[in-house]
Amino acid sequence: MTRDATPRSARGVYGISVTSELSGLDPQSLRLYERRGLLTPTRTDGGTRRYSEDDLTRLARITDLIAQGVNLAGIAHILELEHRNTQLESDNARLMSGHTPPNRAAAGRTNTNTNGEQS
Repeated sequence: MTRDATPRSARGVYGISVTSELSGLDPQSLRLYERRGLLTPTRTDGGTRRYSEDDLTRLARITDLIAQGVNLAGIAHILELEHRNTQLESDNARLMSGHTPPNRAAAGRTNTNTNGEQS
């Protein structure tokens, strides 16, 4: 790690031409994906785009979705849902690792006996 807390995979280190070569996408596509909000490369003080390993992974996912026939609006929605799902899984893992067991008998819940009668 450097002085900042940015993970290595998220640091923008590749210029647009190198990213184009590594991803197999032309620079115009990279710019289009940025305009559509599918990709957000970091910028240098001079405004030059810098792509990270995470961006390359995201580009591979975008390319896969395009190959499956998903349009750019659909891709944006899918990527957002995947991001939210990852956050929820992380939150759930954090909560499950705590020392407080889940409350199985929620307040106000009634118990049902084997005859189907509530007690």
